[in-house]
Amino acid sequence: MIVADRKSLNEILDMVKNYNKILVVGCKGCVTVCNVGGLKEVQVLAASLKIGRKKEERPLEVDEKILERQCDPEYIEQLKDVVDNYDAVVSMACGVGPQFLSEAYPNQKFFPAVNTTFYGGAVSHGIWEERCAGCGSCIIHYFDGLCPIARCSKSLLNGTCGGSDRGKCEISKDVDCIWDKIVKKKIAQGRLDDLLPITPAKDWRTARDGGPRKARREELIQNG
Repeated sequence: MIVADRKSLNEILDMVKNYNKILVVGCKGCVTVCNVGGLKEVQVLAASLKIGRKKEERPLEVDEKILERQCDPEYIEQLKDVVDNYDAVVSMACGVGPQFLSEAYPNQKFFPAVNTTFYGGAVSHGIWEERCAGCGSCIIHYFDGLCPIARCSKSLLNGTCGGSDRGKCEISKDVDCIWDKIVKKKIAQGRLDDLLPITPAKDWRTARDGGPRKARREELIQNG
């Protein structure tokens, strides 16, 4: 899933400093799962913005709205009858949300309340870790399902480097060396020879380096 962090209250207050009536819009997708942009977080931000502006003796009117997803025109359309009632809209979705909103309602002003950080998953309650770089051409089958592109600090395809020490990356003792995990898994399965061939250079044309990407599902288009 997409993992994000909320921007500081001061940063968001600065974004809306010139407006007196705003709408805070949450998302029931990834940001709800990582406790950043769901109903509870929308309510907290709305209350905090009101308090922050009250301290400045400049009252702020804030309304709240939660959409199923902000990356789907079907749900964004739910704002069409109310979006123009506000001076600005603050989106608590990932970076895709405010962009979709901005394209759907070009006459309104939209601001991001969160910073999108990575694709990952929960390793324990309240802790998420990066697992995927979204490079568009997955090759983790070479590495027993573990991704050195996202999880190696150097994105090495033929590890490990000389900086690994007792299973930890040289950048921090808190960062596991993914190549240590890959090698140990191969050893445990009796398949260490799998790593003898040189992994070929990756085709990066499918990654972000080739420009904005688009996915097409012809069967959905034809049946839509």
